[in-house]
Amino acid sequence: MSDKELPKEKENEPSDPTAENNPTPAEAEKESVSEENTVTENEEVTETPVAETEPDSTPKDDAEETEAEEEQEEIVSSEDDDSEELEEAEEEQIDYHALSKEELIKQFQSVLKSKPIQAIKQAVEDIRTEFNAKFSEELEQEKAAFLEGGGNIIDFHYTTPLKKQFNSLYFDYKEKRNNYYKELKKDLQANYTKREELIEELKSLLNAEENINTTYKHFKDIQERWHVAGPIPRDKYNTIWNTYRHHVENFYDFLHLNREFRDLDFKHNLEQKLKLIGRAEELGQQEDVGKAFRELQMLHKMWKEEIGPVAKEFRDEVWDKFSAATKVIHDKRQGFIKEQEKHFEANVELKNNVIAKINEITENTASNHRAWQNAIKTVQELRDKYFEIGKVPRNKAKEVWNNFKDSTRNFNREKNGFYKNQKKEQYTNLEKKLELIKIAEENKDSEDFEVVTPLMKKIQSDWKSIGHVPRKESDKIWKQFKDACNHYFDRVHAERNEANKEEIKHLESKQKMLDELSGFKLSGDHKTDLDSIKAKIAEWKSIGRVPFNKRNIERKFNKVLDELFGQLNLGKKETEMIRFENKLNTLASQEDTRKLQNEEFFISKKINETKDAMRQLENNLGFFQNAKDDNPLVKEVHQNIAKHREQLDVWKAKLSKIRSLRKGEA
Repeated sequence: MSDKELPKEKENEPSDPTAENNPTPAEAEKESVSEENTVTENEEVTETPVAETEPDSTPKDDAEETEAEEEQEEIVSSEDDDSEELEEAEEEQIDYHALSKEELIKQFQSVLKSKPIQAIKQAVEDIRTEFNAKFSEELEQEKAAFLEGGGNIIDFHYTTPLKKQFNSLYFDYKEKRNNYYKELKKDLQANYTKREELIEELKSLLNAEENINTTYKHFKDIQERWHVAGPIPRDKYNTIWNTYRHHVENFYDFLHLNREFRDLDFKHNLEQKLKLIGRAEELGQQEDVGKAFRELQMLHKMWKEEIGPVAKEFRDEVWDKFSAATKVIHDKRQGFIKEQEKHFEANVELKNNVIAKINEITENTASNHRAWQNAIKTVQELRDKYFEIGKVPRNKAKEVWNNFKDSTRNFNREKNGFYKNQKKEQYTNLEKKLELIKIAEENKDSEDFEVVTPLMKKIQSDWKSIGHVPRKESDKIWKQFKDACNHYFDRVHAERNEANKEEIKHLESKQKMLDELSGFKLSGDHKTDLDSIKAKIAEWKSIGRVPFNKRNIERKFNKVLDELFGQLNLGKKETEMIRFENKLNTLASQEDTRKLQNEEFFISKKINETKDAMRQLENNLGFFQNAKDDNPLVKEVHQNIAKHREQLDVWKAKLSKIRSLRKGEA
């Protein structure tokens, strides 16, 4: 290893007495890869939004107390690069806030399974922050419900299977991470010890009692073992490399006594460095700038750590060639990044448009379930579009990402607020439906079908109008309600089926009677014939109700009666009252109180209309005060009044009959 490749802390030391084998500090500065030209990250410009910190109010249970124990110190290896940073940057592109607790657990499992344990710290903490925030919200709701129910806060404890599953995953993660760093610390320390031993072995070469050929082979063996000794703690890297370099230089001083071996080593090192230069020049022609840059980093590491010095006359030349090849790749990379930045700049506006649309939806969504479901679907599409757009410039990545997270959080906050209120309404609806279940179960065995059937139909209608209840209760209470209603109506239908058998017998009897009545002959004696017809009416009424779809037999019976009454020499009022009584009997047999009520209302209305007509006619007579009684117009008015009075008597008699009938039924 040449001192051109040594850390800068040692560059100001006095040069070795064998000046021809040791570069000056200026030469060493030339060969080292400057900070400006060395990038340890992936060349892609990625969005790296800053993850939020976990809130202090995060609820803790027993499992999380275990999490809070002091974790294993994170050890940094001398060979660590920024790969973990890149992994975390990629994870930050996931909008964990938009995931449910179940989805967060699945994401946690995926990250834990697919990525190195040392590369997922930020992702895990982001997932944990979101999960605990969601659980905290659920916890507060349960606590409020517990206290509202009269519970004492000291008795309150709440957890869920999901919370336990998450705590178990987090415990596994902490254990694996701690074990990783314990093992890493052990390995790094073992490598450090191994390197110290190699340095001691290198120092002993100066006092070895063996020929120079054997000593040189021993030196090359130490170099080989040094290169494969593995990483050490980063904080000890400079010290041990400086120590190693010092003793390598001492050995080269010692080797100066035998130029043959020294020149042979210089020649080998020159060949290796020329190969690195050739490969660097090939990388400058590659189209994949990122891949070329990553390989260039390895070439610089090999140049510095694995290949020793070359003869002084070649040092500037080989370094200049290597620097020139390096500059080509760096320039191409800078140009590539600038082109990317132009494209990424356009993505800023596209992503800001998506954010603005999410904000607009949040502000304008109507307060109903369907509108929110449509909004949820639209916002999900916008989220997908946001991630499809691509990256933005690094200097704007944090701002854009935070704005996006704020917009989705605001939407979710409004959505959750709406559904919290919906949940309150659902519990109110649950209470209403439980009350209907109580009514249904209290009446399901009732024998009073006329009263209970309308009640059961009404509570079924009320059930439909109440609205949604919590999903976990929905199936259960619907089954209770349906079973009670079905139990009642099954009994009603069974009763009706039994009644139908009787109604069929009634139909047969009435059909037989109707056939007999169709051939009935009047005797000619008015009173006898009238009594016979009334007896037939009474007999018909006594038979009972017929099936609903056969009730037209009543119309046929009334038609036959009308024909018989037409053959009798009856007064108009008497005929009308007999027919009316028969009509009432028919309505009564149907057990339809609504029709009787409507008939009473109709008669009352006719009475009022007749009285109004009579009053108008009497007022009209006032216009004929001076007219004689035999005046045709006056006579016509008196005749009309008499007709209305006669009809009024009939209507009043009908009203008396129907009221008497309804009162008797009551």
